[in-house]
Amino acid sequence: MAIELDDLQGIMRRMPGFVERHVGPALFVAGNRIQTAAQISLTTGAVSGQNHTPSAPGSAPNNDTGVLANNIETVQVNRLKVQVTSSASGSDTDGGEFGPGKAAAEVSSNAPYAAALEFGTSRVAARPYMAPAANKERKASERIVQQAVKRAVRLALRGAR
Repeated sequence: MAIELDDLQGIMRRMPGFVERHVGPALFVAGNRIQTAAQISLTTGAVSGQNHTPSAPGSAPNNDTGVLANNIETVQVNRLKVQVTSSASGSDTDGGEFGPGKAAAEVSSNAPYAAALEFGTSRVAARPYMAPAANKERKASERIVQQAVKRAVRLALRGAR
């Protein structure tokens, strides 16, 4: 299939719109998968209240009050960026900085004790839950985004709107 220069220029002009339309929602789905995996790791087998038992070091924290699990949410930051956060105030366990417009799913938690649980302190061993959730969902999330990119390119090549 030969593509003429004028056709290629048209494809390149259309590409950003197709990428935003298809990859943005795919990133949101990926963010939701990470959010759900983190929430499940916190709540599975946990007992709240008087019979609460702290988790073993290296394991996800056992849910007690629900602050960690209930405040994790997926937020569309811009059309090509998704952020998974906790709306509770406090420390940030940001997974990394990404420039505006770059395709990325950003995972963080802002519960007051989120960083201490995720990374540990000098007195408390780490009980990670966000990084394992992201790692668990990495392949499925990559596949979802790759399919969206392929779809956007295919549609741009066809000239569909």
